[in-house]
Amino acid sequence: MGIKNKISEGYLYFLTLTVTDWVDVFTRPVYRHILLDSLKHCQNEKGLELYAWCLMSNHLHLIASAKEGYNLSDILRDLKKYTSKQIVAAIGEENESRKAWMLNRFEYAGRNDKKIKNYKFWQDGNEAKEIHTSHFLDQKLNYIHMNPVKAELVDEPEYYLYSSARDYAGNKGLLKLIIAN
Repeated sequence: MGIKNKISEGYLYFLTLTVTDWVDVFTRPVYRHILLDSLKHCQNEKGLELYAWCLMSNHLHLIASAKEGYNLSDILRDLKKYTSKQIVAAIGEENESRKAWMLNRFEYAGRNDKKIKNYKFWQDGNEAKEIHTSHFLDQKLNYIHMNPVKAELVDEPEYYLYSSARDYAGNKGLLKLIIAN
């Protein structure tokens, strides 16, 4: 993690976690559910506080912080490490038409990285942007929630199941949220 992506304690962040080579992994429910279950675990056990989120086919946007006594960088590291192993294993086990191609992409990406044993699923970094103002928060909330609309997956943000836009529209979403005012 370089200086430009440094995460400090006690702040709210806009984050983007991106799959290596922008591979469209999260087009299959099994892989989406692995990530969602891991996010729930991080909320319940590791101190992750979510304000907004949107899972697209090859990346995840979050507005998040860590509870007092927890470290957001550590939470994200653990989330990425665990989901990387679980999703790569699921790709190998599932009846996945793109199995060989995806595993080859992740193996190739990890080949020259000393930290990687077999496969590099996530790109390095989290593109962390510290949220200082309510204007910047509103801008990022809109950006996150409009992602599926701009990708022409839905007509309205709250119709997209894998996003906190549902919560902000007054419906129940898939993850616990702290609604940003």
